[in-house]
Order: sequence, then C-alpha cells, then structure tokens
Amino acid sequence: MPRSPHLLRQRPIGLAAAIAAVALALTGCAADAPEPTGSATPTAGTEAPAPGGSDSPAPTPTEEPATPFEVACDVLLTPDQVYAFNPNYSAAPGYAPAAAGVVGVTDEAGTACGLVNQTNGALIEYAVATPPEAALEARKNDAALGSNPVPTYGTPPDVEGYFERSGETGEAQVFTGEYWIVVASTELVEPGDAQSLVSAIVANLEAA
Repeated sequence: MPRSPHLLRQRPIGLAAAIAAVALALTGCAADAPEPTGSATPTAGTEAPAPGGSDSPAPTPTEEPATPFEVACDVLLTPDQVYAFNPNYSAAPGYAPAAAGVVGVTDEAGTACGLVNQTNGALIEYAVATPPEAALEARKNDAALGSNPVPTYGTPPDVEGYFERSGETGEAQVFTGEYWIVVASTELVEPGDAQSLVSAIVANLEAA
C-alpha cells in the first residue's frame, strides 16, 4: 500500500524538533554552570619563602679569640723586686689561680703567678693578659663600675688603676696599653698595699 505523502512531510519536522530540544538542553546546562574564577591565591601558611629572605637564619657573630700572653713569672716580678716588697715572699710551688680577677686573666689566655709568705703562708697572686680590644674595654668598664679608681697606680689614660676589697681579698686592677694586670691577696687591705707590686709589673712590661 503506498504511504501517505502527508506522513513523509511530518518526519523531518519531528527530527528538527528533537535537535532543537537537545540544543536547548545543552544551552541550559551551560547557563547553569558557575563562572570560572581566577587562580587561587596561596595563603601565608603555604607560601614558600624566597631564597635568602627573612626566613633564613641570621649568621652567629663570633668573638675574637684572645692572643695568649706567655711570660715567665720572674720577668713580671723579678726576685729582687719581690724581696724589696717583702723578704718573706717567694714563688709559690704548685700554684693554681684562685682569685676571681686572676681567673678572669687566665680566661683571657694570660699568665698567672703566685707568691707565698714563708712565715704565715699568705698567698699573693699576680697575672697579666692581652685581651682583644672589645674584651679589654669590657674589663675596663667592669672595673670602673665595681671598683674604686686609684690615681697612684698611674695617670689615665696611659694607666688606669682600680682597687676593690671583696670579703677577705683585696684586688688591684691596672690597664695600660694592651695589658690587663691583676694583683690579688688577703694581704692587700688598701690600695697602697699593692702599689710597689703594680709599679714593678708595669715597669717590667714597658721594658719588655
């Protein structure tokens, strides 16, 4: 039986309607989708530090090492000078630094010596160091703040002298040139008690 020409004309119309419906559906999906945003900005917690930036650890400053000052004890104080001070004193056998200032001198790589009174066993310690400039200045400041200035030890600024008595121990400190000198003993009651020893050590260092 031959097909009706009317039915043949309607099929293309139905196909076109189906294509239009699909296109409309796709258009609706595109319209409903959220608009893309820009790239996410990294947070402070996840941001990598720039090379060499502030997050890099700062270098640790290093202190200038002290130059060892090694000298014979009988050069700092000759036997004649010790005898002139007190004939009962002589070099202390097995001496080890004990006074705070003298220990400080050894910490600065200095030389420390001891004299012992043969009559009563009293010990006199004397020591000399050549600290680095910054350390020497710090020692001067400590002496100025914690001790009494002694003009008879020398004339500033060439020679700066100080004396302090702590407990039973008297301690004289003298700064001249690059040298830090300490003389300490229970026998040093007042600044004048160390005068001849300090003067002798200063003169010997100047002559060396």
